[in-house]
Amino acid sequence: MSACCTPGRGCTGAAGAARAVDLLPPPTVRTAPPPGPMVELPGGTFRMGDAFGEGYRADREGPVREVTVAAFAIDATAVTNARFAEFVKATGYRTDAERFGSSFVFHLLLHPAAEGHVLGRVPQAPWWLGVTGAAWHAPEGPGSGLEDRADHPVVHISHDDALAYCTWAGVRLPTEAEWEYAARGGLDGARYPWGDDLTPGGREMCNTWIGTFPHRSERPGGRVGTVPVTAYAPNGHGLYNTSGNVWEWCADAFGPSASARPAERVIRGGSYLCHASYCNRYRVAARSHNTPDSSTGHGGFRTARTLFPEGPAPR
Repeated sequence: MSACCTPGRGCTGAAGAARAVDLLPPPTVRTAPPPGPMVELPGGTFRMGDAFGEGYRADREGPVREVTVAAFAIDATAVTNARFAEFVKATGYRTDAERFGSSFVFHLLLHPAAEGHVLGRVPQAPWWLGVTGAAWHAPEGPGSGLEDRADHPVVHISHDDALAYCTWAGVRLPTEAEWEYAARGGLDGARYPWGDDLTPGGREMCNTWIGTFPHRSERPGGRVGTVPVTAYAPNGHGLYNTSGNVWEWCADAFGPSASARPAERVIRGGSYLCHASYCNRYRVAARSHNTPDSSTGHGGFRTARTLFPEGPAPR
């Protein structure tokens, strides 16, 4: 289930080619302008995990336990294409997708010009295509671009790419506990960042799949894909799109499970492809994983920073 939701390098030979030799080291000096809007949270103790018994057993969402986090700040939104472009312009950084020469694209999003660049399909999830030339600046493969998507979340980002960006920006990835604490928006044990109902009063609250997965979208015009990072209402802490839109990397290793390798990293939040019939991982307690060098067309990140690093918060 996890590999199908978030295909990684090793799913197919097509998107798992050996690294090129012209790797650029990640930037080691912060040259970024000030970070984008961040929400400062005082920290505290909260109940972490699935209170409804709806998670996949291999994901180990439970048991519900009390977890304490220190004060921290976290991005109000996922990192955008515009912000990531600033990073690339300043550093010359090349992402893992660019270094490997390919990444994973959802089949309905493949650009017509990229049809000859398909290397293969993920056996367990044939809606995922390994596509040469797919990368953050060409998210649907060669011929695609970022026109009118400056404010959309950057995708095709590996964990390694996210860490390189953090070094440049003087921030870090959130821990999994920080991510869930922030995503809950102050609601204790709720299913979603806004409450327990997916569509309260018939109102759509997040960007997930509507239709028959994976072949037919029932959104206007059959739309599939990302939306702006400030689409939909923010949660009680002022964070946008912590359910749906794109998966977000966390700092933590996923840990032992029957389906995960030790080096894999946690991803949270689900994506525009999540649907109750297939991947019920847009719940706030849901979690999944992927290898640090893997990238997909629905994978991005947001960043965090520590507050009061020298000691407890002032009273």
